[in-house]
Amino acid sequence: MTASAPRRVAYDVLRAVNESDAYANLLLPTSIERARLTTADAALATELTYGTLRRQGTYDAVISIAADRPVQEIDPAVLDALRLGVHQLLSTRVASHAAVNESVELAREGGRAASGFVNAVLRRISRDTPGDWMTRVEDSARSDDERLGLVYSHPVWVVRAFRRALAAEGRTDELEALLTADNASPRVTMAALPGLGEVPEEARRTPYSPLGFRLGGGDPESLVSGSDGRVRVQDEGSQLAALALTRAEPVRAGERWLDLCAGPGGKTAVLAAEALAGGASLEANEVSPARAGLVRRAIEGVPLDVPVSEADGRVRASESPDMYDRILVDAPCTGLGALRRRPEARWRKSPADVPSLTELQTELLSAAVVALKPGGIVAYVTCSPHLAETSGVVSEVRRSFGSSLEELDARAVLTEISSTDPRLPDQADGSKRAQLWPHRHNTDAMSISLLRKL
Repeated sequence: MTASAPRRVAYDVLRAVNESDAYANLLLPTSIERARLTTADAALATELTYGTLRRQGTYDAVISIAADRPVQEIDPAVLDALRLGVHQLLSTRVASHAAVNESVELAREGGRAASGFVNAVLRRISRDTPGDWMTRVEDSARSDDERLGLVYSHPVWVVRAFRRALAAEGRTDELEALLTADNASPRVTMAALPGLGEVPEEARRTPYSPLGFRLGGGDPESLVSGSDGRVRVQDEGSQLAALALTRAEPVRAGERWLDLCAGPGGKTAVLAAEALAGGASLEANEVSPARAGLVRRAIEGVPLDVPVSEADGRVRASESPDMYDRILVDAPCTGLGALRRRPEARWRKSPADVPSLTELQTELLSAAVVALKPGGIVAYVTCSPHLAETSGVVSEVRRSFGSSLEELDARAVLTEISSTDPRLPDQADGSKRAQLWPHRHNTDAMSISLLRKL
């Protein structure tokens, strides 16, 4: 007997993610295509992959109890087979015998001892209900933060970072709702580039972005490919981040714009369409050659010449003083705001990553301010709600530039853009930053700040 094709695809992706730091959202589609899976099998492979990655922390706690040993002592290939099996046993309707037998087959490559171990552990888990195992997991926690981390499958430091970010809005009572939302599969959101893309008549418009819509079902690929890039898959928060810059005030013909950290190009495409409509020009920059290629591909459907440079953004901006009317700084960050779509990110980042990222973010934003014309606007955006990466960076840059920099009300801009009031609360630090949330807005946890150079 061999493992079924969907489980083999899911297992191979899990191995690549955990062993080679692969990205599931990039690897899984190519793996599905290579395996020639049917639509139903592709859906199963997707659910098994993302479900296992999202709940990995919880499943590791279950495995540790059932195996009576720390997961660090289990061979990584065997551990991934166990995680896949536990996901099927505790979170799907897959029959227990199928979940156990298929996982044993995946582990068999590690030898008879490995397959026997997997068989024993999964059969022990299958004897009790998911509720029983969650009770045991909760009882194993040494603190409330650890309990939340184990139950909702988030590292403790992420739980604490989310709590602080919610506390800045006076909404710590929403913490469990946020953690729950991170473990839900996000709905596919589309964007029709303004003035270029057409929203299908049967589509349902999204509540906040005027570009956004959702389809009733089916694969959006045919719509995307048939639109020459003018209709695209894009999170509503990403759409709003670009629109916050372009619609903070009316565009004057002849303005010069820069997208400083453009990869992979979704926001660049929105900026390009908006620049075309307003008579502005746009330049893009992306330090990674591979991501710069994605930017060029993303803007192919916009009839506007957008040069894409491949320089360090700090150098690119600082060498262009007083040149641009609007600059987008979509800064590299921990990615904690996109855990629904990139669940493995929660296991790859640590608190030790934050200081170096905030230093880079501060340098990028500072360089962008230098590159702004007097009166120009910079949008500082992160796909993370971590306060050090959001309000902390903006506060540091504002201190550095003093009275030559003022903060615009990003919340008021988003409220004006949206057809439905996003109800963005005040921030405890007095900033005018807009923070979107998965559990509240059904978007990535995007932070948006707008600054004007005086």
